[in-house]
Amino acid sequence: MDRKLIDYYRARAPEYEQIYYRDVPERRQELDCLATQLGELVRDKDVLDLACGTGYWAQVMSRTAQFVLAADISPEMLTEARRKEYYSQVEFVRADLYRPPVRVQSFDVVVLGFWFSHEPRQHYLEFFDIMCQPLRPGGLIWMVDNNPPAEGINQNLVRTDAFGNTFKRRFLDNGKEHVILKNYFTAEQLRTTLSQHFAIRELTYRTYYWSALLVLPERPHEDVLPPQ
Repeated sequence: MDRKLIDYYRARAPEYEQIYYRDVPERRQELDCLATQLGELVRDKDVLDLACGTGYWAQVMSRTAQFVLAADISPEMLTEARRKEYYSQVEFVRADLYRPPVRVQSFDVVVLGFWFSHEPRQHYLEFFDIMCQPLRPGGLIWMVDNNPPAEGINQNLVRTDAFGNTFKRRFLDNGKEHVILKNYFTAEQLRTTLSQHFAIRELTYRTYYWSALLVLPERPHEDVLPPQ
């Protein structure tokens, strides 16, 4: 995983939760709608929450899921997540997104909140395979992420690499600057990218956020995750 991105989120952990409570009613409405849909999706299911951050989505899912395993590489993020109240069994583990400490076919749903935009385009094939391995037959992947800002994709753009990944300038509350990989997508770009690897059960493109519900492709699995 990109060390610069890890350092950015470790430093951002105490203020990260602000993204869910911005004073924009339309944004809040979209998040509430997403939370309702996710809660119904995971009802009575075992869920793996990858890159769980401050536990926002884990808390949402705890109201209806049977069990949630929430993983993040940042100890600072996990500290923030453990401060919340949960309504069913939620366990937290520090883990690299690319090496989830779970057995194959042990979860019904994999959830990925606000991470896909940070995933390098050239790694998609490997990344999607990692997300599929923990899922039971018929398992689902649910992802949510940002749409391009109203000011345009090029706002604070630093560079674009040979693979088409865009790198943007971000500032923390203390004014410290970070440059991180952040890709944005149109609805058509998402559909084209995701349909190469999954059957898309639902793809919703709102004003501020998009979400996708993906069906696990049929493929053979090993008894345990392969060594990384």
